[in-house]
Amino acid sequence: MDGSLLAFLSILGALAIGAASPGPSFVLVARTSIAVSRRAGLATALGMGVGGVAFAALALLGLHALLAQVGWLYLALKIAGGLYLVHLAVRIWRGASEPIHVPDGAVATDGALRSFWIGLATQISNPKTAIVYGSIFAALLPDSPPAWTLLALPPAVFLIETGWYAIVAVAFSAGRPRAAYLRSKLWIDRLAASVIGALGIRLVIEAAKPS
Repeated sequence: MDGSLLAFLSILGALAIGAASPGPSFVLVARTSIAVSRRAGLATALGMGVGGVAFAALALLGLHALLAQVGWLYLALKIAGGLYLVHLAVRIWRGASEPIHVPDGAVATDGALRSFWIGLATQISNPKTAIVYGSIFAALLPDSPPAWTLLALPPAVFLIETGWYAIVAVAFSAGRPRAAYLRSKLWIDRLAASVIGALGIRLVIEAAKPS
């Protein structure tokens, strides 16, 4: 097998494993799909895919090397990302006791657009994802990759990220998971908020620790 093709497939395999690992993105897509609608969950998945493309583009531009040299930038990203996740967790916690109103028609379009932006913001707010992308690209991408590799990686990353989270959205928006959620909305929302908030607080604490 050609070395460039092997590197390309290795990068995609590593990113696929990372995407499938549970984290705030998974929690958000699953909760949105159950609590709002399949359409909103798919819109969130699309936001995750666009965020993945942004990280891929930055990794190709040498993000990992930049963050390694500019320590304060990485700390700033950690703090900003952590604070955003805490903010998101607070919003979910506060809305845990509110009843579900599933929109339709034109309002549903607005809801899907909002879900897209929340998904995108959640994806790019995690500096560890940036480091994962940068590390994988730095480790597996050849020093002088062919042009086809550079052109093919962003859309391939989009398909992996969006495809995985679309599967999550479809699975969790099915009848049984949705019915189970509606029966226990208060505690499920608070559990989701606790997980996302804990991840955010952890990022802030790690940034505050002396190196």
